[in-house]
Amino acid sequence: MPDSSSLIVDTATLYFRAYYGVPASLVDEQGRPVNALHGMLDMLARLIDQYRPTSVVCCRDDDWRPAWRVELVPSYKAHRVSVAEPGIAQIEAEEVEDDLARQVPWIWECLDAVGICQAGAAGFESDDLCGTLARRAAAAGGRAIVVSGDRDLFQLVADRIQVAYIARGVAKHELVDDSWLQAKYGLRGDQYADFATLRGDPSDGLPGVAGIGEKTAALLLNGYGGLDQIIAAAADPGSPLTAKLRLRIQQAGEYLQRARPVVATATVDLPQLDDRLEPARADLERCRSLAAQHNSRGPMGRLLNALGVQESLR
Repeated sequence: MPDSSSLIVDTATLYFRAYYGVPASLVDEQGRPVNALHGMLDMLARLIDQYRPTSVVCCRDDDWRPAWRVELVPSYKAHRVSVAEPGIAQIEAEEVEDDLARQVPWIWECLDAVGICQAGAAGFESDDLCGTLARRAAAAGGRAIVVSGDRDLFQLVADRIQVAYIARGVAKHELVDDSWLQAKYGLRGDQYADFATLRGDPSDGLPGVAGIGEKTAALLLNGYGGLDQIIAAAADPGSPLTAKLRLRIQQAGEYLQRARPVVATATVDLPQLDDRLEPARADLERCRSLAAQHNSRGPMGRLLNALGVQESLR
């Protein structure tokens, strides 16, 4: 019997890419844009067609900026927070254009109608769900492909886990494994979180260590193995680190300890999910209704076909 294979999707990555990549002129009968919905369904259909997984989970950002991460590093995603007028409480909600925000519930409805499993958890980001589910699948002897445009998820790469990195689009995505990481950064997947902690990530409000970019971070990890060993070397006057580098790492010591769990994907206490791909799970009547409502017969039909449902919605 062949290995089970899981496709684990960082869903927001797909619908953000769809929203900005598919023309907003694509609208429903009420004139509302449905570009994110159309693009999301088509991209998911393409990935399922290509990888033929036995199970699929679309992960949600139920909390895109968890309080426990902000407590550790207050600057975490702070630049993405909408600030209200003076005297009005700050609104902690990632800024999303109205035309996209309106489509997100429609996307979840359509995924539910075709029978694709969804997962989310209060206090955790989609990355945490992806990591938990990928490692669970690998521990059970299966294989997992995590779909994302977020490089931080390279930390999940292992013998039975790969990342379908869609930064250049689904059609041109790269399948990241340890050999890819070695060629690109000279690192293994289990070193990537330490690499990202040292380097920092301005898009997430993580400053990293001053003066340490990708090249230096990779050299340090290749030389010492991991963040703990690098911190120990900085504290050791006999280590070959330069005085400047030693001082920078020492000065960033508290930040490094706090940022490490912020960058790493957390393990989420999730129940067992019924994530099997089975054509019979599709509610065809509901699919037809939603496809008509959102002018999405083509994308919905292609996703159903990828799932093994030979049904025309036209």
